[in-house]
Amino acid sequence: MVESVTHKVKLWSPVLEWETKPDGTVLVWRKDEIRQYPDKLNERLIYWATNHPGRIWMAQRNEEGGWRRISYGCALDQVRRISQTLLDFRLSTDRPVAIIGENSIEHGLLALGAQHVGIPSAAISPAYATLSTDFQKLAEIGRQLTPGLVFVDDGARFQKAVETAFGANIPIVYLRNPPEDRPGPSYHFNQLLDKKPTVEVDDAYNEVGPDTIAKFLFTSGTTGSPKAVIQTQRMMCSNMEMVADCYAFMREEPPVLVDWAPWNHVASGTKVFNLTIYNGGTYYIDGGKPTPALIGETIRNLREVSPTWYFNVPAGFDMLVHAMREDPALRDNFFKDLKMLMYAGAGLAQHTWDALTQLSIESLGYCIPLGTGLGATETTPFSLYCTDPQDHPGNVGIPAVGVTVKLVPYGDKYEIRLKGPNITPGYWRNPELTEKAFDEEGFYKLGDAVRFAVPGDPTKGFYFAGRTAENFKLQTGTWIAVGQLRAQLVDQFGGLIRDAVITGENREELGALVLPFLPELRELLPAEDKGIPDEQVYAHPAVRKVLADKLAAHQRQANASSNRIMRIMIMVEPPRFDKGEVTDKGSLNQRAVLTQREALVEELYSTGGNVILAS
Repeated sequence: MVESVTHKVKLWSPVLEWETKPDGTVLVWRKDEIRQYPDKLNERLIYWATNHPGRIWMAQRNEEGGWRRISYGCALDQVRRISQTLLDFRLSTDRPVAIIGENSIEHGLLALGAQHVGIPSAAISPAYATLSTDFQKLAEIGRQLTPGLVFVDDGARFQKAVETAFGANIPIVYLRNPPEDRPGPSYHFNQLLDKKPTVEVDDAYNEVGPDTIAKFLFTSGTTGSPKAVIQTQRMMCSNMEMVADCYAFMREEPPVLVDWAPWNHVASGTKVFNLTIYNGGTYYIDGGKPTPALIGETIRNLREVSPTWYFNVPAGFDMLVHAMREDPALRDNFFKDLKMLMYAGAGLAQHTWDALTQLSIESLGYCIPLGTGLGATETTPFSLYCTDPQDHPGNVGIPAVGVTVKLVPYGDKYEIRLKGPNITPGYWRNPELTEKAFDEEGFYKLGDAVRFAVPGDPTKGFYFAGRTAENFKLQTGTWIAVGQLRAQLVDQFGGLIRDAVITGENREELGALVLPFLPELRELLPAEDKGIPDEQVYAHPAVRKVLADKLAAHQRQANASSNRIMRIMIMVEPPRFDKGEVTDKGSLNQRAVLTQREALVEELYSTGGNVILAS
């Protein structure tokens, strides 16, 4: 364990109240009340554009590698011009804007231009158009949304997907490479800026209120079709006040963010994107990703820009730790202005937690707060967060101000449900699914299980205990808490694996399909074999020996069949987005992998040569 002194950063001072009902259900809420928040998010854009017009809102690398920046004043001008054009297209809630593209300044301006005048937008993962050949999920999205206009990064590249899913006549707005030979109209993004806003823009803006739909966000669609989650202005603005209450330092110091996560996910597309505007901060778009091929771009950006708040998934933090250990200058620039670190998307391993703590102490002399929370697309997402100093990862914290938590007994854990102004009214054009999502008291059923960090004391927070839909029973009838076991296994393998899919439903023993972390596995090879192809790394005797040893150590620490993995096998073929096995943020879907890879599971329980048993 790393000894540390946590830097005193300004955070919330919550006061909790709770009640335990006769049936064992526990209600937890904040005694303090949420502050007043705007009726619509663009009120904050107008505020900063009026009072600090020259402050940089967003920056993105240009083709020459420098930073292309846009100020709040310029952003508001372009947002209003875009609003006028979209009104001229006669777009509406029933004919919204679909955005299929990577994070970009233009993407952000278009989304803000739409919501400025009450036209929803929907950011859709580009992977639906690039990793699929039949565009089936994209077509289902089209049937749900019925968009009136589609924005794409590359007109030629996305033309076939757009016309297949949304129809050949739909207007397309593109950034580069115009689509050709199509019956529908096409426009370069700059054409959206041609018109000067009229009084029609101001009138439409004034009509936007708390219940106006700002956007639709699609859940990953790992089971069935993607679902369009309604996000209203009330949800977004109340959630931003919850965030500002928690990250209280942002009220006094506008945040500087370096962020890669896709805007078609709620984590960055709603929370990080909006908290920048809400607090007058600057958002540096990171074109990197937490993969061996793209982490170099993230590192380049963090050498130049010092964030004040930083988010990543555990795999990304693992890669950054490795890079910062080799490059003290990178480490020092990363930590220089940092006030808080956040991880999400999967469980953080203890060795990564300790490394981040140690690196911050080496750079600053104190420990930067590191925490996580719990939420969902349907909760905008900020709902619970942990700011108390911890020795270990996993505590998801306490309710945000304005949120009531309902804990329903679920075996030796609790199913968690939420109510508050940040909760969605439901799923677009799907009343049946909406009804199933809420209980009889109007609490949203998150589908997650938690346990008290300290039994009976909500003030100490809760530990995530897995998705209720992922848990299963062995042949013995023993329940398996999948989420907790996955995090434990990844931690015990010390960075050699990134994640795991737990197997064993209706079998005698547990197994796991593990996602390897290739850079760390290569470090296990003898010098003469360092350059062998990737597929040979996984089968190398030195690698298999260490994995077998790690599995044996795991088994020695286990105290029951419910937490003892008896066999593992490397997933050589990465999880596929188009099959619903993984989101484009990197989060695995346990059930989808098991469904898609039944043959691999059968092989895991055979005596085949790819199976690794404890040494």
